[in-house]
Amino acid sequence: MYNIFSTRRSATFIATFIKRHIHQQRRLLQKKTPEKDDVQVPLSQFCLNPIKTGARTLKPHDNAKRQQLYEFGLYVAACMPKYVQKIQMQHTDELEILVAPEGLFPVLSFMCHHQNACFNTCPCVTAMDVLSREYRFEVVYNILSMRFCRWARVKTYTDELTPLHSAYELWNGVNWYEREVYDMFGVVFTHHPDLRRILTDYGFEGHPLRKDYPLIGYTEVRFDDELKKIVYEPVEYAQQYRAFSLDSPWTYHSNFHEGFDGEMPKKK
Repeated sequence: MYNIFSTRRSATFIATFIKRHIHQQRRLLQKKTPEKDDVQVPLSQFCLNPIKTGARTLKPHDNAKRQQLYEFGLYVAACMPKYVQKIQMQHTDELEILVAPEGLFPVLSFMCHHQNACFNTCPCVTAMDVLSREYRFEVVYNILSMRFCRWARVKTYTDELTPLHSAYELWNGVNWYEREVYDMFGVVFTHHPDLRRILTDYGFEGHPLRKDYPLIGYTEVRFDDELKKIVYEPVEYAQQYRAFSLDSPWTYHSNFHEGFDGEMPKKK
């Protein structure tokens, strides 16, 4: 467990500083009465613009809870400025914390053990692959606070060679989730008790959810009647299946009508 505050004075100073700026900006926003056609721009990064939902079929936003959760994100960023890179709110009223790769475990430990957070559940860990980025993999931890009934999302980035610290010490349930990320994307986790494939076979080559992985794969599996066992063979793709027609199906349909390629009649 990481000790964030050495004394109580530092914690009190950070909380007082954030609240002071937030209350000042709220007073300024209350005094200002913009017109209907004006675009409301926040006067400070400490306050969020209220969201009004006109459609009755959509869930209304609780602006007070959004502001409270955003203030907590600012509190996390003020406590750990070395690791937290950005704080943002999503349209689903969920907090997103973007952290550096080396700060993933410290931030997750803070969110798990701090008395004002208590995110004691991590029901989902996933990743995505973006080839155009230098750090192509984006790893996402969705965490839930059972005490305050709030969702948060911690994001980080990595590449094929840079490992990430496992969150198994905080939540034992992420064991299978991190194994799935390793199996599908090839992201390596350190301090993991059993990092091996979970969805594919042990002799599987490559990682299926990478963008540079071919759709047909590298090997195929079939049952051999002579050997009476399952064999692995390289994929054989017949040439007749490689010829694709890029024409629209409406082109073939128009061939059955006479005069489809004739000149348009002139207007009288």
